Amino acid sequence: MPRQRFSFISKKSAFPLLLLFVVCCCIFFTGCRHTSKAPKSVTGFYYDTIISVTIYDSSSDQILSQCMDLANHYEKLLSPNIEGSDIWNINHNPNSYVTVSEDTLSLISTALSYARLSDGLVDPTVGSLSQLWNFGSDNAAVIPDQNEIKTALSHINYESVHIKENQVMLSDPSACMELGFIAKGFIADKIKEFLLSKGVTSAIINLGGNVLTVGSKPDGTPFSIGIQKPFEKNGVPALTLSINDASVVSSGSYERYFKQDNILYHHILSTQTGYPVDSGLSQVTIISTSSVTGDALSTLCFILGYEKAVSLLESYPDVQAVFIAEDGQISYINFDQSTLLSQH
Repeated sequence: MPRQRFSFISKKSAFPLLLLFVVCCCIFFTGCRHTSKAPKSVTGFYYDTIISVTIYDSSSDQILSQCMDLANHYEKLLSPNIEGSDIWNINHNPNSYVTVSEDTLSLISTALSYARLSDGLVDPTVGSLSQLWNFGSDNAAVIPDQNEIKTALSHINYESVHIKENQVMLSDPSACMELGFIAKGFIADKIKEFLLSKGVTSAIINLGGNVLTVGSKPDGTPFSIGIQKPFEKNGVPALTLSINDASVVSSGSYERYFKQDNILYHHILSTQTGYPVDSGLSQVTIISTSSVTGDALSTLCFILGYEKAVSLLESYPDVQAVFIAEDGQISYINFDQSTLLSQH
């Protein structure tokens, strides 16, 4: 297990992970009651987020270690900040086709499909803008210069991404690929795929609030997953869900943000204005079978706002959604009431 990647949660990283705290509490107290095996967990820091895997029906430390190896592998493939990653190579070799792995090619293709679906509201070439705002750093509380934002916007265009067999090219030298809106979901799905291949039937995978369950609790009952109440500092849940073999992904303005002159600036950026999205929502939660689907749709629905998101979700009848408006009102779309344990 790579020792340096297993670390305590820093103050900077803790706030987006409050959902993880709620989830672990719910599962710890309800998931172990009817089994002689104590759950085993491992936690690491990859892709700029805390990754946790808890297994309920296996005592194998090796499986847990291999989960972290997978997370490390995908970070080295997909991070735009690691020299030599597939994404780094694409960004640093404009107008040249770069050979990438099958997984990278699959994820880029998925990102492009959502970019086309949304007419660029989510876009894998948003990197120039997100780097400008720099929400992942200690220096994030700075509003970029308007001219710099305008320049960054001119280089966001998913049509500058070209695929030829197993090769990818950016035709705009100033464009920057970044797959943050779906990468965590993709990694979660890959870890679940691995666990299933090892015969694991009861587990929780958590990537900074992207929660993916493997099966149910050992006694056959669903997991209890808490959804964080936006801007609450102590992990207070807005609602608790009953989840069996599914993904729960939330996107919201409370995850990474700062305030200036009493205006909230958060990390979900508009590819049209260059500023944080103002959709009237604080949070969108998507419940689906695939975590990459939940990752993409939670971000896209947040950007669209409630009414347009409802229209979009008509095409996804198997996807359940929870919307929390800025005034705290909670709305449910395509929702199976048996999924809701409680609303707080």
